Amino acid sequence: MPRRKVTVKRQILPDPKYNDMLVARFVNVAMKMGKKSLAERLLYQALDIIKEKTKREPIEVFRQAIDNVKPFLEVKSRRVGGSTYQIPVEVKSDRRASLAIRWVIENARGRGERGYSKQLAAELMDAYNNAGASIKKKDDTHKMAEANKAFAHYKW
Repeated sequence: MPRRKVTVKRQILPDPKYNDMLVARFVNVAMKMGKKSLAERLLYQALDIIKEKTKREPIEVFRQAIDNVKPFLEVKSRRVGGSTYQIPVEVKSDRRASLAIRWVIENARGRGERGYSKQLAAELMDAYNNAGASIKKKDDTHKMAEANKAFAHYKW
């Protein structure tokens, strides 16, 4: 993070199938070793599975699932007088989306289903229904911030 100049955010193109920026960001994070077409194919397969199981528009389920996982508060470490305090801070909108995407992908990879597209579909449907590991991660983050509310006055 530079001290003098402001970093310029790179603009990413929306994905070709749904023409959605959030889907494009999700694909970029899910991609491994530069294989973007494989990451896109797996996400589209997961969205097709969601469409079959829920009988709803998959992009709406995807967006709602990501919105449900987005955290509002997190803790940051601050060193004050030799002691380190966990200080609750609000999360900026870009970071909220990034954390939500990262948590969904991370928890989908850890699931027991066979095949990544099935794992991803199951995790997205759980997040849509406010259940699953991603929602638990968000709740744990909020609980941590709530528990350290007493140190909020150290924020500057």
